[in-house]
Amino acid sequence: MAIECMTSSSPVESKADNAAFGGSVEFKAETVVPEKFIWPDEMKPEDSVPELHVPHIDMKKFLSGEEGAVEEAMRLVDEACRKHGFFVVVNHGVDMGIMRDLHKCMDEFFELPLDHKQKAQRKFGDSYGYASSFLGRFSTKLPWKETFSLRYLSNEDHSSAVHDYVCDTLGQEFSHHGKVYQECSKAMAELSLEIVELLGMSLGLGREEFKKVYEDNDSILRLNFYPRCENPELTLGTGPHCDPTSITILHQDHVSGLQVHVDDQWYSIPPTPDSFVVNIGDTFMALTNGLYKSCFHRAVVNCKEARKSVAFFLCPAAEKLVRAPEELVVKNPPRKFPDFTWPMLLELTQKFYRADSNTLEAFTAWLQQQKLGTAASNDNNN
Repeated sequence: MAIECMTSSSPVESKADNAAFGGSVEFKAETVVPEKFIWPDEMKPEDSVPELHVPHIDMKKFLSGEEGAVEEAMRLVDEACRKHGFFVVVNHGVDMGIMRDLHKCMDEFFELPLDHKQKAQRKFGDSYGYASSFLGRFSTKLPWKETFSLRYLSNEDHSSAVHDYVCDTLGQEFSHHGKVYQECSKAMAELSLEIVELLGMSLGLGREEFKKVYEDNDSILRLNFYPRCENPELTLGTGPHCDPTSITILHQDHVSGLQVHVDDQWYSIPPTPDSFVVNIGDTFMALTNGLYKSCFHRAVVNCKEARKSVAFFLCPAAEKLVRAPEELVVKNPPRKFPDFTWPMLLELTQKFYRADSNTLEAFTAWLQQQKLGTAASNDNNN
């Protein structure tokens, strides 16, 4: 569940390496794990980890307005988000037929020859397109996965943006894929607005407080494919990180792989039928002034079968200011994060910094450096 995969406090490779961003790996041809994919011993996955028991929130009951159901949902979500930021939603209203169609399309896409997938190759600095292990952007601790990311705009003027991008890059023969991805994005965006409504209420705010922030969201749908690995104990499908986005809605197939770090211990969140895993990201953590936590998590691979997941990353529109409401600053003083817009944080994580557990701290320092640089430039021009 990452907008970028691996943890490191070091910056991304220099611009001299940008041309290599189009590099890719043919996982099917790999019988041993290449050195670039081998993680340090202290980061390698354990043989087994205990299950994290997260609350299951019945969205149908919450949306019914029944007082007891609403209060129970608020209590469970508040408790989880203050501790680790993960919960599961059931009876969410998303047609599971859409998700089955989506997984079929994913099977077809990731089975394509590499040169066809590369028609949608992700460009350096972009958050959408096809990527294989982010090879070229990073040179070590590469993730054992392929991704296809699609930009979703909730604005009615861009109601076919996902479909159009798929057809423009892969060809008109993928029109069905584009329609399925578009439909899935729309359904998950609608669910995300209901979830932020619940999150706002659980913090003591009005129903509309956070919905207004995200009603015109500029979000990302990411298709993740984790190939089977002969030596899964050496590598990771996605390295430890906190999502820099607002909230993530994840649909897993039947293969377990999501792990969460809580109280100095790794736990698994296994897939459950017809449900979505939800987690808080850094942007939403900033919006709550740190009351709700963005949690360290990763994905592991296995030697038996491939794993697929679909992540919807809710993000505010480019011009929306991310600033915690005063009511939340009073509850958790002082104001802990600078005002920012999502494109500012996205630029950091796409060009200069590998998302980890300290992304917000690094972002705050980066913004201060930017301001100092601007001030110095203005002084020199005076």
